Amino acid sequence: MPRIPGLSELLALLQTQTEALAQLPRTLSDLNGTVKELTEATTMAHATIASAQRIAERLEDLVEELEEPVRALKPGIERVGRVLDDPVVDTVPDTLRRIQEDLVPLIHGLRVAQDRVGSVTGLLRRRPRDGGEDEGL
Repeated sequence: MPRIPGLSELLALLQTQTEALAQLPRTLSDLNGTVKELTEATTMAHATIASAQRIAERLEDLVEELEEPVRALKPGIERVGRVLDDPVVDTVPDTLRRIQEDLVPLIHGLRVAQDRVGSVTGLLRRRPRDGGEDEGL
């Protein structure tokens, strides 16, 4: 049988087109799923951006509220920094330790002496005087 020129190419082209059309519903379904996922991602991104914007506004309000008081603290903090940089500050722990070692025993001794004097005066108050009670009061 004689062949018609170009017919086999036309049939091959039609077969390829038919196969492509057969896959079209699946491709459209995949595309539809992808569009839905993109829509969900866009919705989530929108909600995230709105939340971030609310947080940014709150932070801006907070910074605005705290900015002036913090700036007012700056000179005092700088003065404290200069005081703390003074080498004398490094000697404070040793000084306090020496005070505790030297003065605490002395204060303890004074308290013991005070207790003893209190005991003696308490005894003297309880003891009746010679010559009668209430004499000279």
